[in-house]
Amino acid sequence: MPKVHPNAAAAAESATAEASCDGRAMALTVWRKSLLFNGNGFTVFDSKGNLVFRVDNYSSGSGDEIVLMDAAGKPLLTIRKKKLSLGDQWLVYDGEEAINPRFAVKKHKGLLHSTKVLARVTAPRTSGSKSRLVYDVEGSYSRRCCVVYDDRRRQLAEIKKKESAQGIALGLDVFHLIVEPELDAAFAMAMVILLEQMFGSSGGSLLREACVFLRGL
Repeated sequence: MPKVHPNAAAAAESATAEASCDGRAMALTVWRKSLLFNGNGFTVFDSKGNLVFRVDNYSSGSGDEIVLMDAAGKPLLTIRKKKLSLGDQWLVYDGEEAINPRFAVKKHKGLLHSTKVLARVTAPRTSGSKSRLVYDVEGSYSRRCCVVYDDRRRQLAEIKKKESAQGIALGLDVFHLIVEPELDAAFAMAMVILLEQMFGSSGGSLLREACVFLRGL
């Protein structure tokens, strides 16, 4: 496991440099645990073991508002569950803003269709326009096997299981998040948080996701 008390001052710069300087994908390690509280949350490290992102206010099953922070505790994105909406839908805002969301994310209802789509991300509607599809998330979150595609079907991020140096799987609480340079790493982590909200809180959600995955095989 990467070091638990990293150099927070250099972490944000490290995350940006790793993805942009050499044009390679950023490999992050996601730990489904809060370092601040001994309970639910997320802690994310880069390949050098530096803390990059953290979520300390996550509460499984009741996450109406979740804040994604950088290593120093600065809010990067706020995820709020959309009230009075049909189905599971969330809005993603910059920082701690409460207006002008960047994205709307909706859990995909596809049990009767041959599809592996778990969630769809759209750009918010503007005056006189319709919402526009930006990203699709496909695969199985319960298996830690997901891919984020853009509207041109380019793979921009991937969630996959992480193994130790000895080739031993580390389980579901520690996994990889691979982010291509074209995608904001903070938003990719926001998608992980949302997938946990959609499919990681109850057996019913896991069963529905399994049905989606199997029908797409």
